[in-house]
Amino acid sequence: MTQHSSASDAPRDDASHDDVATLDGATPRPRRLRKIAALAAGGALVVGGLGYTVAAWTDSEWVYAGDGSGGPGIGTGTFEVQQSVTSPYTAGFTDFEANPGQAMIFTPGSQTLSPGESVYAGVALRTTATTTVPADVQVRAAVPATGVTVADAGGSLFSALTVRVATVVVSGTGAAPTCTAAAFTAPTTIGTGPLASTGASAPQRLAAGSASTQFYCFEVTLPQSAATAASTALQGRTVAPAWEFASTSVE
Repeated sequence: MTQHSSASDAPRDDASHDDVATLDGATPRPRRLRKIAALAAGGALVVGGLGYTVAAWTDSEWVYAGDGSGGPGIGTGTFEVQQSVTSPYTAGFTDFEANPGQAMIFTPGSQTLSPGESVYAGVALRTTATTTVPADVQVRAAVPATGVTVADAGGSLFSALTVRVATVVVSGTGAAPTCTAAAFTAPTTIGTGPLASTGASAPQRLAAGSASTQFYCFEVTLPQSAATAASTALQGRTVAPAWEFASTSVE
């Protein structure tokens, strides 16, 4: 009886067996594994020996701080406080940022004081129209004005004088009140005492963008006392006190 060999009985060469085993999911030879691993690590894989390359996909995403129109989206604001010493204090605002600053002109008789007499002068402060944050303003105690020649040997008159400071806030473009003794009522009075040591008891708030104006009234007095009345040493003297308005931005 003759036996017929089927195709499945035919011997297969090693190379074909390896390929079929690989396709069937059998474990390929270690040499082939090493080759595939090396190619994959390099970013490409040769498929089927035909020279096709499979590359790994990559992707990056970016964002930036913008203004919605292609420009920068982060920056700094502006901060500037200015002053006016010209009644009615609705114009003439400018910068004088170093001692002695701008001259306040006191009421008539300011250079011929007698004991018990007082004189008055005002100044208004506000932020500029482009200022983006509010400000707190603190009036410091008076110091001698830099560069102004006075006649006050030993500082006797400077030490003898007293000061009061009153303030009122004016919204928008409203005019400031007249700077007289009538301005000194509670709670508008923010400082009273010796000229050389009296500043404001609390800061005042200035709105951003020139939205409010803070008006200050200064009263300088030669006190009525036995010492000032009897002393001839205070006669014929002159002083030039200077006040600093220290401004701090408020976040």
